[in-house]
Amino acid sequence: MTTTERPARRDRVRMMTSAQARRRRVTASVFTYLAAGLVALFALFPVYWMVITSLKPTAEIITPQPVWWPSEFEWGRYQRVMDAGFTTYLRNSLLVAVGTTGLGLLVAIFAGYALARFRLPLRRYLVLVVLATQMFPVVVLLIPFFIVMRNLGLLGSLWGLIIAYLAFITPLMIWILRGFFLSIPNELEDAALIDGCTRFGAMWRVIMPLAGPGVAAVSIFAWIAAWNEFLFALTFIRSDSLRTLPVGLTQFAGRDATDNGAIMAASVMFTLPVVIFFLFVHKKLTTGLVAGAVKG
Repeated sequence: MTTTERPARRDRVRMMTSAQARRRRVTASVFTYLAAGLVALFALFPVYWMVITSLKPTAEIITPQPVWWPSEFEWGRYQRVMDAGFTTYLRNSLLVAVGTTGLGLLVAIFAGYALARFRLPLRRYLVLVVLATQMFPVVVLLIPFFIVMRNLGLLGSLWGLIIAYLAFITPLMIWILRGFFLSIPNELEDAALIDGCTRFGAMWRVIMPLAGPGVAAVSIFAWIAAWNEFLFALTFIRSDSLRTLPVGLTQFAGRDATDNGAIMAASVMFTLPVVIFFLFVHKKLTTGLVAGAVKG
């Protein structure tokens, strides 16, 4: 009697354990999706509010009670933003972002490679100096750079803006790329040198393809930083034809009246290219940053 009850009891215990484990997995999945939904709602609600505000009638933008859905759509604001010089600001922002990314990448690749491969005097302290430049607030550099650009005659030009951006973007690019170069075995480069490659040839043909994710990551970082920068662009650029997009948004905010709908419409047009770009490259960006952080 005892021998027949024990297997049945073990089966019931096993079934209860299996059922409890399944309930725990279902509960964990529900809480995971619920948390993900809350995070997504928290992240996407400002975007929704920006888009819907750009389409509201003026009387429904600032109200005691929030208007979640407009009574009618005001599409004309987007045309007004285009007529206000949006394409010119877009061209200037693209020139500054591309120039900053290209020049910063050129400097960061060679500097990061040298700090990772060559036994330079005081190399450890050089690396710390590169990292220490990121500890200063950008606003501290504003007045010194203004004086330098004025003395060089670069004030009020896009080249001055690019050089100013390089000063605080390039050190972080060097630091990230150095981590990538350190993660690549020296033996690969030594084999290329034995096969007859020059140092530059080994770097270009062997090291650079392996460091591709890091190069892509720092390129995206530099582009987004230059695209969104406002303080230097507002201080250095006075001509309306040379303004960048972040500064161009301020023309809709006046002392006596502010066109909140136009600001939201311009913000949508300003943000949309970055969002689309980031959706395509975010996986490469996160992968590159994590891989570059393995060695530092």
